Amino acid sequence: METKPKPRILSGMRPTGALHLGHLTGALDNWVRLQDSYDCFYSVVDYHALTTEYEDPSAIRANVIEVTLDWLAAGIDPAKSCVFIQSLVPQHAELHLLLSMTTPVSWLERVPTYKDVQANLKNRDLATYGFLGYPLLQTADIIIYKANAVPVGEDQAPHIEISREIVRRFNNFYGPIFPEPQTLLTPVPRTPGTDGRKMSKSYNNSILLKDTEADIRSKLKTMVTDPARQRKTDKGDPGKCPVFDLHKAFSTKETRDWATHGCTTAAIGCIECKSKLADHVVARIEPMRQKREELASRPDTVMDILKDGSARARKVAQATMDEVHRAMKIAY
Repeated sequence: METKPKPRILSGMRPTGALHLGHLTGALDNWVRLQDSYDCFYSVVDYHALTTEYEDPSAIRANVIEVTLDWLAAGIDPAKSCVFIQSLVPQHAELHLLLSMTTPVSWLERVPTYKDVQANLKNRDLATYGFLGYPLLQTADIIIYKANAVPVGEDQAPHIEISREIVRRFNNFYGPIFPEPQTLLTPVPRTPGTDGRKMSKSYNNSILLKDTEADIRSKLKTMVTDPARQRKTDKGDPGKCPVFDLHKAFSTKETRDWATHGCTTAAIGCIECKSKLADHVVARIEPMRQKREELASRPDTVMDILKDGSARARKVAQATMDEVHRAMKIAY
């Protein structure tokens, strides 16, 4: 009997440095689970990093390694998944160029994040085609592997919808070359940082996957809690407490029940609650940190994994580009 091929997915991360707990709960845990049921392509998207970091790209190469170390330590298996660097597959850039021939500028200008990111990064000159064309490059990343789906949270779903529109327009001109990528919605829990806002390195409120036990405990000690609990004798509301959000992501049900009861009755203080949370976070992160440290001692091995994955990705991407060349009458 023939084995039915697995459906394919594509996802990626910009190389912005070492990853934090939000990346783990929001993406990596899911990526690891998907490896057994999908043909997974996971890309470190360094071209995308250049859309905002083009003035000083000096950190990108080192950050590619940092991201990959965290992926491998979290359980991404190169034997199961194709792990690669976007720029080592130049076909991405070529397909991006060809998609730009057919995509109306107005489609790109209406993407919500186009103006949002410009507003948030006022210190950067983002009036470039590279930044405007980000959705086209993202579409090329997905469809060059004919990915059936892209795992995203609900807030990212509009990005996949514009990819579907771009594909429909391209196929209308040149024939059914690409499948329309589906949105593989995944629950993405909100992971608060130590200041209560969304965890982000730009906010300096993150707990990194490479942090030591001492680092983790020190950072969690400073984490904000329910503002109603000014004193230990004040009763709290776990639903308003960022610490409890992390309990939901990392602690056992037994610990969550303990924290809920202790908080709402003022039987425990916030320090006790944070200490118990730290126990669970450390138990989860420490084995990953040790694996990461061991991998970091062998940087050539990590780069070999990326080069091998990129070579595999290039073969798939070039087969797709051969089809595109024929369809667009530029196969010479």
